[in-house]
Amino acid sequence: QVQLVESGGGLEQAGGSLILSCAASGKIFSIGVMGWYRQAPGKQRELVAVVTSGGSTNYADSVKGRFTISRDNAKNTVHLQMNSLKPEDTAVYYCQADVVTSPYTPRVYSYWGQGTQVTVSS
Repeated sequence: QVQLVESGGGLEQAGGSLILSCAASGKIFSIGVMGWYRQAPGKQRELVAVVTSGGSTNYADSVKGRFTISRDNAKNTVHLQMNSLKPEDTAVYYCQADVVTSPYTPRVYSYWGQGTQVTVSS
């Protein structure tokens, strides 16, 4: 099937920066939207940023101006540049992708990565 593998999480001080990366592999014909979500302890998973195959982006209000999402369609990768980190950015970050696995079946499947921990200390 399809696997999404995240990397780049860790511990950072407030005001610092981190870059998250996610690589999709497996039975992939095309990928539509790719994105990053996060879930803090005791809270629901929330959208952080998404990017279409054409490069259009959308961000949560809480990260606008601080985070930048980008993707490489040729490599099936998506990245999240996180600047000016705040303690409230602490969460497990998940990569998500809408994947078409066959040119003969126009069905879109949603895949998720295993998550990577981001911890921002004050």
